[in-house]
Amino acid sequence: MKNIDHFNLRSFDLNLLVAFDALISEGSVTRAAEKLRIGQPAMSHSLATLRLLLGDELFVRMGPKMQPTARAQSLAGPIREALHQAQAALKVGLHFDPSTEKRVFRIGVSDEMTQVLLPALMADLAQKAPNIGILARDLSLATVEPLLSRSEIDVAVGVPYVPQGAFKGERLFDAQAVCCFRPDLIGLKGTFDEAAYFAGRHAVFSQVSDISGCVGEIYRTTGHTLDIGFAAPAFLPLLAVAAQAPLIATVPARIARLYAAKFDLTIGPVPVISGFSSSHMMWAGHTEHDVALSWLRGCIRDCLHDVV
Repeated sequence: MKNIDHFNLRSFDLNLLVAFDALISEGSVTRAAEKLRIGQPAMSHSLATLRLLLGDELFVRMGPKMQPTARAQSLAGPIREALHQAQAALKVGLHFDPSTEKRVFRIGVSDEMTQVLLPALMADLAQKAPNIGILARDLSLATVEPLLSRSEIDVAVGVPYVPQGAFKGERLFDAQAVCCFRPDLIGLKGTFDEAAYFAGRHAVFSQVSDISGCVGEIYRTTGHTLDIGFAAPAFLPLLAVAAQAPLIATVPARIARLYAAKFDLTIGPVPVISGFSSSHMMWAGHTEHDVALSWLRGCIRDCLHDVV
Protein backbone atom coordinates (compact mmCIF):
# COMPACT_ATOMS: atom_id res chain seq x y z
CA MET A 1 0.00 0.00 0.00
CA LYS A 2 1.35 3.43 -0.97
CA ASN A 3 1.96 5.92 1.82
CA ILE A 4 -0.33 8.95 2.18
CA ASP A 5 1.14 12.37 2.94
CA HIS A 6 -1.35 13.16 5.71
CA PHE A 7 0.47 16.36 6.72
CA ASN A 8 0.07 18.03 3.33
CA LEU A 9 -3.39 16.64 2.65
CA ARG A 10 -4.79 18.00 5.92
CA SER A 11 -4.13 21.54 4.68
CA PHE A 12 -6.08 20.89 1.47
CA ASP A 13 -9.87 21.09 1.67
CA LEU A 14 -10.94 17.90 -0.09
CA ASN A 15 -14.30 19.48 -0.83
CA LEU A 16 -12.42 21.46 -3.47
CA LEU A 17 -12.07 18.23 -5.47
CA VAL A 18 -15.85 17.88 -5.46
CA ALA A 19 -16.17 21.47 -6.67
CA PHE A 20 -13.59 20.83 -9.40
CA ASP A 21 -15.45 17.74 -10.62
CA ALA A 22 -18.74 19.66 -10.71
CA LEU A 23 -17.12 22.43 -12.75
CA ILE A 24 -15.70 19.91 -15.21
CA SER A 25 -19.11 18.25 -15.55
CA GLU A 26 -21.22 21.40 -15.87
CA GLY A 27 -18.87 23.89 -17.54
CA SER A 28 -20.56 26.65 -15.58
CA VAL A 29 -20.04 28.16 -12.14
CA THR A 30 -23.78 28.70 -11.78
CA ARG A 31 -24.78 25.16 -12.75
CA ALA A 32 -21.97 23.63 -10.68
CA ALA A 33 -23.22 25.59 -7.66
CA GLU A 34 -26.77 24.35 -8.27
CA LYS A 35 -25.51 20.75 -8.56
CA LEU A 36 -23.77 21.02 -5.19
CA ARG A 37 -26.66 23.00 -3.68
CA ILE A 38 -24.45 25.91 -2.66
CA GLY A 39 -24.50 29.59 -3.59
CA GLN A 40 -22.69 30.92 -6.63
CA PRO A 41 -20.34 33.07 -4.49
CA ALA A 42 -19.24 29.94 -2.61
CA MET A 43 -18.52 28.14 -5.89
CA SER A 44 -16.60 31.15 -7.22
CA HIS A 45 -14.57 31.16 -4.00
CA SER A 46 -13.77 27.43 -4.44
CA LEU A 47 -12.60 28.07 -8.01
CA ALA A 48 -10.41 30.95 -6.87
CA THR A 49 -8.89 28.76 -4.15
CA LEU A 50 -8.22 25.95 -6.64
CA ARG A 51 -6.50 28.37 -9.01
CA LEU A 52 -4.27 29.61 -6.20
CA LEU A 53 -3.37 26.18 -4.88
CA LEU A 54 -2.75 24.61 -8.28
CA GLY A 55 -1.13 27.59 -9.92
CA ASP A 56 -3.32 27.47 -13.02
CA GLU A 57 -6.43 29.21 -14.33
CA LEU A 58 -8.07 25.76 -14.66
CA PHE A 59 -11.21 27.18 -16.35
CA VAL A 60 -11.41 30.08 -18.80
CA ARG A 61 -14.59 31.62 -20.14
CA MET A 62 -15.23 31.06 -23.82
CA GLY A 63 -18.65 32.42 -24.67
CA PRO A 64 -21.31 31.07 -22.30
CA LYS A 65 -19.16 28.15 -21.10
CA MET A 66 -16.12 27.70 -18.90
CA GLN A 67 -13.54 25.69 -20.81
CA PRO A 68 -10.98 23.60 -18.88
CA THR A 69 -7.31 24.34 -19.45
CA ALA A 70 -4.82 21.60 -20.33
CA ARG A 71 -3.93 21.29 -16.63
CA ALA A 72 -7.59 20.92 -15.67
CA GLN A 73 -8.11 18.25 -18.35
CA SER A 74 -5.12 16.27 -17.04
CA LEU A 75 -6.52 16.43 -13.51
CA ALA A 76 -10.11 15.55 -14.42
CA GLY A 77 -9.65 11.77 -14.78
CA PRO A 78 -7.60 11.15 -11.62
CA ILE A 79 -9.89 13.37 -9.52
CA ARG A 80 -13.02 11.63 -10.81
CA GLU A 81 -11.44 8.23 -10.04
CA ALA A 82 -10.46 9.37 -6.53
CA LEU A 83 -14.01 10.54 -5.86
CA HIS A 84 -15.42 7.23 -7.14
CA GLN A 85 -13.10 5.32 -4.79
CA ALA A 86 -14.03 7.52 -1.84
CA GLN A 87 -17.72 7.03 -2.59
CA ALA A 88 -17.26 3.24 -2.80
CA ALA A 89 -15.27 3.19 0.45
CA LEU A 90 -18.02 5.05 2.29
CA LYS A 91 -20.56 2.48 1.12
CA VAL A 92 -18.57 -0.50 2.41
CA GLY A 93 -20.58 -2.39 5.01
CA LEU A 94 -23.92 -0.99 3.87
CA HIS A 95 -24.64 -3.37 1.00
CA PHE A 96 -23.34 -6.87 0.47
CA ASP A 97 -24.34 -9.43 -2.15
CA PRO A 98 -22.36 -12.64 -1.53
CA SER A 99 -23.24 -14.05 -4.94
CA THR A 100 -21.39 -11.26 -6.75
CA GLU A 101 -19.05 -9.77 -4.15
CA LYS A 102 -15.33 -10.22 -4.81
CA ARG A 103 -13.25 -9.76 -1.68
CA VAL A 104 -11.02 -11.58 0.80
CA PHE A 105 -12.04 -12.29 4.40
CA ARG A 106 -9.29 -12.89 6.96
CA ILE A 107 -10.14 -15.52 9.54
CA GLY A 108 -8.02 -16.38 12.56
CA VAL A 109 -8.45 -20.04 13.43
CA SER A 110 -7.29 -22.41 16.12
CA ASP A 111 -5.74 -25.63 14.88
CA GLU A 112 -8.98 -27.48 15.60
CA MET A 113 -10.94 -25.04 13.45
CA THR A 114 -8.35 -25.29 10.68
CA GLN A 115 -9.32 -28.94 10.28
CA VAL A 116 -13.01 -28.78 11.22
CA LEU A 117 -14.30 -25.42 9.97
CA LEU A 118 -12.23 -24.41 6.95
CA PRO A 119 -13.00 -27.38 4.64
CA ALA A 120 -16.74 -27.07 5.35
CA LEU A 121 -16.67 -23.28 4.99
CA MET A 122 -14.88 -23.38 1.64
CA ALA A 123 -17.36 -25.93 0.31
CA ASP A 124 -20.21 -23.70 1.46
CA LEU A 125 -18.73 -20.54 -0.08
CA ALA A 126 -18.10 -22.31 -3.39
CA GLN A 127 -21.86 -22.68 -3.71
CA LYS A 128 -23.16 -19.30 -2.56
CA ALA A 129 -20.20 -16.90 -2.77
CA PRO A 130 -17.88 -18.16 -5.52
CA ASN A 131 -15.77 -14.98 -5.68
CA ILE A 132 -15.06 -14.78 -1.95
CA GLY A 133 -11.54 -15.68 -0.81
CA ILE A 134 -10.44 -16.75 2.66
CA LEU A 135 -7.06 -15.91 4.17
CA ALA A 136 -6.58 -18.12 7.25
CA ARG A 137 -4.24 -17.10 10.07
CA ASP A 138 -3.01 -19.24 12.97
CA LEU A 139 -4.29 -18.25 16.40
CA SER A 140 -2.83 -18.63 19.84
CA LEU A 141 -3.79 -17.19 23.21
CA ALA A 142 -1.04 -14.60 22.80
CA THR A 143 -1.98 -13.41 19.31
CA VAL A 144 -5.77 -13.34 19.07
CA GLU A 145 -6.41 -9.93 20.64
CA PRO A 146 -3.49 -8.16 18.91
CA LEU A 147 -4.57 -9.53 15.52
CA LEU A 148 -8.13 -8.28 16.02
CA SER A 149 -7.01 -4.93 17.44
CA ARG A 150 -4.78 -4.28 14.42
CA SER A 151 -7.55 -5.42 12.02
CA GLU A 152 -5.25 -8.13 10.67
CA ILE A 153 -8.13 -10.59 10.97
CA ASP A 154 -11.88 -10.03 10.65
CA VAL A 155 -12.95 -12.76 13.06
CA ALA A 156 -11.30 -15.30 15.37
CA VAL A 157 -12.75 -18.81 15.61
CA GLY A 158 -11.85 -21.35 18.27
CA VAL A 159 -10.88 -18.84 20.95
CA PRO A 160 -10.73 -20.61 24.34
CA TYR A 161 -12.08 -17.75 26.43
CA VAL A 162 -14.97 -15.31 26.62
CA PRO A 163 -14.13 -11.99 24.89
CA GLN A 164 -14.41 -8.77 26.89
CA GLY A 165 -13.90 -5.04 26.56
CA ALA A 166 -13.47 -3.89 22.96
CA PHE A 167 -14.31 -7.35 21.64
CA LYS A 168 -17.58 -9.12 20.97
CA GLY A 169 -18.16 -12.85 20.79
CA GLU A 170 -20.23 -15.92 21.46
CA ARG A 171 -19.71 -19.46 22.67
CA LEU A 172 -19.67 -21.95 19.82
CA PHE A 173 -19.49 -25.27 21.64
CA ASP A 174 -18.19 -27.00 24.75
CA ALA A 175 -14.95 -28.91 24.69
CA GLN A 176 -15.12 -32.63 23.93
CA ALA A 177 -11.90 -34.60 24.18
CA VAL A 178 -11.25 -38.20 23.15
CA CYS A 179 -8.16 -40.26 22.53
CA CYS A 180 -7.04 -42.10 19.40
CA PHE A 181 -4.68 -45.07 19.19
CA ARG A 182 -3.78 -48.31 17.46
CA PRO A 183 -4.76 -51.15 19.86
CA ASP A 184 -2.05 -53.41 18.46
CA LEU A 185 0.68 -50.81 18.88
CA ILE A 186 -0.16 -49.88 22.48
CA GLY A 187 -0.54 -53.57 23.40
CA LEU A 188 -4.16 -53.20 24.44
CA LYS A 189 -5.69 -56.38 25.78
CA GLY A 190 -9.35 -56.10 26.62
CA THR A 191 -11.29 -52.87 27.12
CA PHE A 192 -9.66 -49.47 26.89
CA ASP A 193 -10.31 -47.96 30.33
CA GLU A 194 -8.89 -45.38 32.70
CA ALA A 195 -6.09 -47.70 33.78
CA ALA A 196 -5.08 -48.28 30.16
CA TYR A 197 -5.14 -44.55 29.48
CA PHE A 198 -2.79 -43.66 32.33
CA ALA A 199 -0.56 -46.67 31.70
CA GLY A 200 0.10 -45.64 28.10
CA ARG A 201 2.49 -43.14 26.51
CA HIS A 202 0.90 -40.04 25.06
CA ALA A 203 0.90 -37.56 22.20
CA VAL A 204 -0.55 -34.16 23.16
CA PHE A 205 -1.17 -30.70 21.80
CA SER A 206 1.24 -27.99 22.98
CA GLN A 207 1.94 -24.46 21.78
CA VAL A 208 4.48 -23.76 24.50
CA SER A 209 7.93 -25.05 25.43
CA ASP A 210 6.48 -27.51 27.98
CA ILE A 211 6.04 -30.95 26.41
CA SER A 212 3.13 -31.71 28.76
CA GLY A 213 0.91 -29.20 26.95
CA CYS A 214 -2.61 -28.39 28.12
CA VAL A 215 -3.60 -32.07 28.44
CA GLY A 216 -0.70 -32.90 30.74
CA GLU A 217 -1.46 -29.78 32.79
CA ILE A 218 -5.13 -30.74 33.17
CA TYR A 219 -4.26 -34.19 34.47
CA ARG A 220 -1.53 -32.80 36.70
CA THR A 221 -4.22 -30.87 38.60
CA THR A 222 -6.04 -34.17 39.24
CA GLY A 223 -2.92 -35.78 40.68
CA HIS A 224 -2.01 -37.81 37.60
CA THR A 225 1.20 -37.62 35.61
CA LEU A 226 1.08 -38.55 31.93
CA ASP A 227 4.02 -40.18 30.24
CA ILE A 228 4.27 -37.89 27.22
CA GLY A 229 6.40 -38.95 24.30
CA PHE A 230 5.36 -36.42 21.68
CA ALA A 231 3.89 -32.93 21.60
CA ALA A 232 3.07 -30.69 18.63
CA PRO A 233 1.22 -27.40 18.03
CA ALA A 234 -1.29 -29.13 15.72
CA PHE A 235 -3.65 -32.09 16.02
CA LEU A 236 -3.13 -33.98 12.77
CA PRO A 237 0.54 -34.72 13.58
CA LEU A 238 -0.66 -36.34 16.82
CA LEU A 239 -2.87 -38.69 14.82
CA ALA A 240 -0.11 -39.33 12.31
CA VAL A 241 2.38 -40.45 14.95
CA ALA A 242 -0.26 -42.49 16.82
CA ALA A 243 -0.85 -44.37 13.57
CA GLN A 244 2.76 -45.62 13.58
CA ALA A 245 3.98 -45.43 17.17
CA PRO A 246 2.69 -46.80 20.51
CA LEU A 247 1.18 -43.48 21.54
CA ILE A 248 -2.27 -42.38 22.67
CA ALA A 249 -3.24 -39.08 21.05
CA THR A 250 -5.69 -36.91 22.99
CA VAL A 251 -7.56 -34.66 20.55
CA PRO A 252 -10.92 -32.87 20.22
CA ALA A 253 -13.80 -35.23 19.44
CA ARG A 254 -14.56 -33.27 16.26
CA ILE A 255 -11.04 -33.93 14.96
CA ALA A 256 -11.35 -37.61 15.82
CA ARG A 257 -14.71 -38.04 14.08
CA LEU A 258 -13.35 -36.52 10.88
CA TYR A 259 -9.86 -37.98 10.73
CA ALA A 260 -9.30 -40.98 13.03
CA ALA A 261 -10.55 -43.50 10.47
CA LYS A 262 -8.23 -42.05 7.83
CA PHE A 263 -5.30 -42.99 10.07
CA ASP A 264 -6.84 -46.38 10.98
CA LEU A 265 -7.11 -45.33 14.62
CA THR A 266 -9.54 -46.44 17.30
CA ILE A 267 -11.37 -43.77 19.29
CA GLY A 268 -11.56 -44.14 23.06
CA PRO A 269 -12.80 -42.03 25.99
CA VAL A 270 -10.61 -39.86 28.18
CA PRO A 271 -10.88 -40.31 31.96
CA VAL A 272 -11.41 -36.64 32.75
CA ILE A 273 -13.54 -34.30 30.67
CA SER A 274 -13.48 -31.19 32.88
CA GLY A 275 -10.74 -28.63 32.37
CA PHE A 276 -10.88 -28.50 28.57
CA SER A 277 -11.88 -25.01 27.42
CA SER A 278 -15.01 -24.27 25.42
CA SER A 279 -14.55 -22.55 22.06
CA HIS A 280 -15.75 -19.07 21.17
CA MET A 281 -15.98 -16.89 18.08
CA MET A 282 -14.67 -13.38 18.60
CA TRP A 283 -14.55 -10.11 16.64
CA ALA A 284 -13.71 -6.45 17.19
CA GLY A 285 -16.61 -4.47 18.58
CA HIS A 286 -16.48 -1.84 15.84
CA THR A 287 -17.34 -4.52 13.23
CA GLU A 288 -20.45 -5.67 15.09
CA HIS A 289 -22.87 -4.20 12.53
CA ASP A 290 -20.78 -4.60 9.37
CA VAL A 291 -23.15 -6.31 6.92
CA ALA A 292 -20.48 -8.41 5.19
CA LEU A 293 -18.83 -9.55 8.41
CA SER A 294 -22.21 -10.35 9.99
CA TRP A 295 -22.91 -12.54 6.97
CA LEU A 296 -19.52 -14.25 7.34
CA ARG A 297 -20.14 -14.98 11.02
CA GLY A 298 -23.51 -16.49 10.06
CA CYS A 299 -21.80 -18.77 7.54
CA ILE A 300 -19.34 -19.90 10.19
CA ARG A 301 -22.17 -20.69 12.62
CA ASP A 302 -24.03 -22.70 9.97
CA CYS A 303 -20.95 -24.71 8.98
CA LEU A 304 -20.04 -25.55 12.57
CA HIS A 305 -23.62 -26.57 13.31
CA ASP A 306 -23.35 -29.10 10.50
CA VAL A 307 -20.00 -30.58 11.55
CA VAL A 308 -20.20 -30.49 15.35
